[in-house]
Amino acid sequence: MIKKGLKVKILVGKDKKKEGEVIEIDRSKNRAKVKEINMVKKHVKTTKEKKGGIISKESFIHISNLKLIIEKNKSKKTEAKK
Repeated sequence: MIKKGLKVKILVGKDKKKEGEVIEIDRSKNRAKVKEINMVKKHVKTTKEKKGGIISKESFIHISNLKLIIEKNKSKKTEAKK
């Protein structure tokens, strides 16, 4: 099961074979945001608080296109504690 904070590998798309950490998950739509993956440009209008311009940010990617990476170091530490 993919959860926030876990490392995943991208299986398809423009970022294929890249790895990253899950930032956010939308369970109702089966989508997840991965750090520095699936970057899109968003045009933001200027307001009193924020300066406008073109901002790059992560977009959601479907969970079926992600593969969970099991880190060997973490599994050894949990076994040692038991």
